[in-house]
Amino acid sequence: MMQSLIEIWFSWVHEWGYGGVILLMAMESSIFPVPSELVVPPAAILAAQGGGMSAMGVVLAGTFGSWLGSAITYWVAFFVGRPVVMRFGKFFLMPPEKIERAERFTHRYQGGGIFFARLLPVIRHLISIPAGIIRMGFLKFSALTVVGSAIWCYVLTVLGQKVGGQLDAQQMEALKKGKGVDLTHLIHAVKHEAVWVIAAIALVCGLYFLALRLTNRKGE
Repeated sequence: MMQSLIEIWFSWVHEWGYGGVILLMAMESSIFPVPSELVVPPAAILAAQGGGMSAMGVVLAGTFGSWLGSAITYWVAFFVGRPVVMRFGKFFLMPPEKIERAERFTHRYQGGGIFFARLLPVIRHLISIPAGIIRMGFLKFSALTVVGSAIWCYVLTVLGQKVGGQLDAQQMEALKKGKGVDLTHLIHAVKHEAVWVIAAIALVCGLYFLALRLTNRKGE
């Protein structure tokens, strides 16, 4: 099933260009489990091969899509409130305990938590919900979301260009035509390169939160 979904997502990027990137990244930033690592890098590869897009265009489309999905999720959580989210979240892969953890995270780290959450997989699509529930200022939320998403999309675009350099001529030609694409090889290459990027970001985030915690303790 996942393989079929990935093929569909890839076809959207290939056929719709920026529109496909925006749609998929909006889904990725809401309640739909669309991995950004399998959206932006392929788009960046196509852009590098004259696929009707540019690298900067991919970054901007990815950033806008991330903000759009986050904004929609924020306002839904803002208006329906915590009781509804807690009751029905489990039907959208968001059980109460998961939402509670995201709430604690947002309450504790506020703006810094929103920013760094945009750089980390898994919690990216959750962080908008507690932000809406606690009614964080939308302009502040949007600014942090845009900056964090822009950095993440830029990293993924560079990653895609690097992965593109590992594809042979036959794979690249298939990628440009959108037919007979070796998705298994592409996914493996992206995941292999992404591991180090995600690890580096996680380390920076960990150091930030550790410093924040130690600072808070000293101030008590």
